[in-house]
Amino acid sequence: MAKLRTLRPDGRDSAIKQRKPLPHEFVLDAISPLSPETRSMFGCLAVYVGDKIVLILRDKHDATPDNGVWLATTEEHHESLRSEFPNMRSVHIFKKEVTAWQVLPADAVDFEEAALRACELVLARDPRIGKIPKRRAARAKKRAS
Repeated sequence: MAKLRTLRPDGRDSAIKQRKPLPHEFVLDAISPLSPETRSMFGCLAVYVGDKIVLILRDKHDATPDNGVWLATTEEHHESLRSEFPNMRSVHIFKKEVTAWQVLPADAVDFEEAALRACELVLARDPRIGKIPKRRAARAKKRAS
């Protein structure tokens, strides 16, 4: 990330880190009535509604196949979601044939339409999208045993 040099009010030189542009910002605009919160995750932007992670927004220049909108879902919902999102597929970077995370690829011809449809499902609180993340303390305790 490039740093900008600025002069502080006290006359000292300061480096300020530039913020990355938000990936697929139109998605956040579409679900804004739910007051989503965002956090960095995997070098992407995780989107939470309440205590559920619902989406991850990814737009990386070095590894593009998984760019797009990731849906937080479970395998049991893949078939029904695929009927609504024919270009939806498992995320490749996890190196598994099938993953719970599904991506609406940014390079698909229907990307924006599909992403906005996913937003409609999030707004409707469709139970197929969204997961309550496991607590970090619980995961750390599990690893220690």
